[in-house]
Amino acid sequence: MARRQPVSADADDEGEALEPADASGVSGVEPVQRTALDLDRLIHERMRLGIVSALAVNDHLSFNDLKKLLQTTDGNLSVHARKLEEAGYVTCEKYFEGRMPKTEYRLTTPGRQALQRYLDHMEAIIHATREG
Repeated sequence: MARRQPVSADADDEGEALEPADASGVSGVEPVQRTALDLDRLIHERMRLGIVSALAVNDHLSFNDLKKLLQTTDGNLSVHARKLEEAGYVTCEKYFEGRMPKTEYRLTTPGRQALQRYLDHMEAIIHATREG
């Protein structure tokens, strides 16, 4: 049975320890790779990127609309939406329509700014890769 390595404070979202950085902040990687490592990890995850992207082009979306659009489960959507909500990137409003509970999400201004930074960052990586 393999033993799990302890997770340090320098761990990624999956709990894997990151290698130590050199004086520049990143160990032995090219500039494009270094730029890629600086991506907003909160948005970079596929499901969370899907949520913020969908909300960027819609004023608001219900939980069921997002679930259908992203073809995911209730639990998966809930977990990722909550992370975005905790970061202040989306708001969640719960209410009743008749006797039916409704959950509606909106992208916040900080969320829209974070998405724009992420897209700008990705464009820079693509440009640097094509030029290189």
